[in-house]
Amino acid sequence: MRLSSLNNFQISRLNLISSMSSSSGKKLIQIDVSADTVCPWCFVGKKNLDKAIAQSDTKYDFQIKWHPYMLNPAAPKEGVVKKDYYLNRFGPRSIQMEARMTEMFKGLGMDYDTSGLTGNTLDSHRLIYFAGTQGLDKQHKLAEELCLGYFTQGKYIGDRVFLVEAAKKVGVEGAAEFLEDPNNGLKEVNEDLKKHSAQINGVPHYVINGKYQLSGGQPPESFLKTFRAAASD
Repeated sequence: MRLSSLNNFQISRLNLISSMSSSSGKKLIQIDVSADTVCPWCFVGKKNLDKAIAQSDTKYDFQIKWHPYMLNPAAPKEGVVKKDYYLNRFGPRSIQMEARMTEMFKGLGMDYDTSGLTGNTLDSHRLIYFAGTQGLDKQHKLAEELCLGYFTQGKYIGDRVFLVEAAKKVGVEGAAEFLEDPNNGLKEVNEDLKKHSAQINGVPHYVINGKYQLSGGQPPESFLKTFRAAASD
């Protein structure tokens, strides 16, 4: 597993656009992100990606699309105690893992919270898909809210109330109604899993302009270097 808030960190002029052409005349950088909402390295990677975008948004326009990945598709929907789950899955190593993530999150201005429940992430991925139908900017913001709640506030990623609240915060409309039917978004999520997750072994995973690939909680510098390479093509 690759692992609020940096709330004070604002992304100035994050341009999430939906076509290959840009009226600004700047080079378009398209980023496909494969991630799971219970993967702490995915949140670390997102924070570093956002930093890299903030440092280069005068040079490029950005289009970011999130794709699902499920670290444990068999995880129970009802949720299990997070600390117990980590201990059962990783044994004594879970203590070192928690210490490492606590350090990483502290470096990003956040407190890593292992309280609460963990479990199946399917509903969160259905919601992320749904947010994308209302705009990739909302999808990107929703990923932030979900991670903030789960990793820093002890929220359960499968809690319907939490999911709907996160959607409302970023302006996604109709989330409660959408999630009510378990079939809504299911086909799209499964198709996306096959298309984007079948060829990767872990997350986070990034594909930039369909060509350049990065994996893991990369530092901002790695993203900046890849932006430059993609822009030079």
